[in-house]
Amino acid sequence: MKILFVGDVFGSPGRQMVKEYLPKLKTKYNPHVVIINGENAAHGKGITEKIYQQFIDSGAHVITMGNHTWDNREIFEFIDRAHQMIRPANFPEDNPGKGMVFVTSAGKEVAVINLQGRAFLPPTDCPFKKADELIKEAKKRTSIIFVDFHGEATSEKQAMGWYLDGRVSAVVGTHTHVQTADERILDKGTAYISDVGMTGPYDGILGVNREMIMKRFLTNLPVRHDVADGRTQLSAVVIDIDDKTGKAKKIERILINDDHMFFE
Repeated sequence: MKILFVGDVFGSPGRQMVKEYLPKLKTKYNPHVVIINGENAAHGKGITEKIYQQFIDSGAHVITMGNHTWDNREIFEFIDRAHQMIRPANFPEDNPGKGMVFVTSAGKEVAVINLQGRAFLPPTDCPFKKADELIKEAKKRTSIIFVDFHGEATSEKQAMGWYLDGRVSAVVGTHTHVQTADERILDKGTAYISDVGMTGPYDGILGVNREMIMKRFLTNLPVRHDVADGRTQLSAVVIDIDDKTGKAKKIERILINDDHMFFE
């Protein structure tokens, strides 16, 4: 089983990179399951039904979200019929949507779980306890379990990776928009990376117009978070998993930008 995960798609530059490079990535790696984090896909905050459907039509099997899930209010109109989209499972119980979904590919089921950290982010239920609950449910159906852990603190992400080591196939971090170079297979067979990185503007600051962000630091005044123009990038990982045991065999980091020419 091979899973391709594309990190935080940010605005129209990110969507364009998915449109351009996802077919090439699928040709190169031939993944069985494609997962995209889309929580910033609409102008850098939230997602629309049109964008969700574009991702599905492009070949994504699951769309994961994060702390910007509710930023585009259109989501309330379609999330419950967006069967291939999940939001952090440890949001309060009465929130719309769901936090885990099962997909079938190559005759095997894969459980995909979305969780959000609590360090430096809005309050949520405990992601560790919610993970225990969902993993117990998922293992009734499959040994292949993928976790998108949307968190700010690297320490919390590492804690989640070690906490779930051997119980899930992969724990990948999202949210910080900067790809980390710590991809590895943990002791008991779980693939891990602290942050997959962002798909979108390359010359902004976390995807936002850099002049506005510098102004924010210089003046401490609020500024607009406009999506940056210019060059673009795509960040992703591809993970090979033993479909019998659910253990990861390999994790490969992918970074496509003007300084890392992935396709030659």
